[in-house]
Amino acid sequence: MEWFWAIIVGALFATAIFQLLRRNLAKLAIGLILLSNAANLLIFSSAGLTRGKPPMVPEGVETLAAGHADPLPQALILTAIVISFGVIAFFLALLRLASQRLGITDLEELKE
Repeated sequence: MEWFWAIIVGALFATAIFQLLRRNLAKLAIGLILLSNAANLLIFSSAGLTRGKPPMVPEGVETLAAGHADPLPQALILTAIVISFGVIAFFLALLRLASQRLGITDLEELKE
């Protein structure tokens, strides 16, 4: 099953880089969204997927038993989701402002 997630993450990274290299600002935003999702999925899949064993420590026990999910990658991904949401919202606001004031969505025209 790990090869499946590796192919999905690779495809997401490839699509994100392809979209980031396009000249249209809207496609650049889509590439940024795909890149953040690919990075989150990479962290999640590299930590190991465990089903049905949440990272809950029972009372009276100091550590998790073997085979339980690691809570650190989950916390990192939640933080990354919040940060990427803020970055994407800021980028979309800039995109809207640039398209309203300048009437430009092409990056080559934006240089001029």
